[in-house]
Amino acid sequence: MTAAPSAGLDLAPYQDPTEIQRVLHRSRTIAVVGLSKNELRASHFVGYYLLRHGYRVIPVNPRESEILGETCYPSLTDVPGPVDVVNVFRAPEALPAIVDETIAIGASALWCQFGVVNLDAARTATDAGISAIVDRCIKIEHARYIGRMHWLGFNTSRITSVRGGIQ
Repeated sequence: MTAAPSAGLDLAPYQDPTEIQRVLHRSRTIAVVGLSKNELRASHFVGYYLLRHGYRVIPVNPRESEILGETCYPSLTDVPGPVDVVNVFRAPEALPAIVDETIAIGASALWCQFGVVNLDAARTATDAGISAIVDRCIKIEHARYIGRMHWLGFNTSRITSVRGGIQ
């Protein structure tokens, strides 16, 4: 059995609950790099979830022209208009180039899904003033802090049932 990509790495600086909440509350437009047209893929479900919860989702996939009813772009630099969060569903080896594009478009946050762990790329993003969340699912974190998951008793590091903002 192989160890998880994040085993033995210190990811705490990239998984801060307050920063996660800040990114979720302040963002409206999310570019999903590696969004799949296949409804059975996690990226498709996450994109659909984000759309249903009021975010503007911009698919970034060079193999597709449209996903989830939205125009698909081959790269981040082809996306017209501002992007708040770049959500990554790609292999960790692809992350340095994605971070370079994230910096180039002026996004405020980089969100790397489960297993997308490249600490050098994450450091490059934070050195450029970009918030980096690593090895976390944006859908799960949204449900935990903004959605209804906290009603079920999950530890959200909050002692309130108020859902108004960062606590």
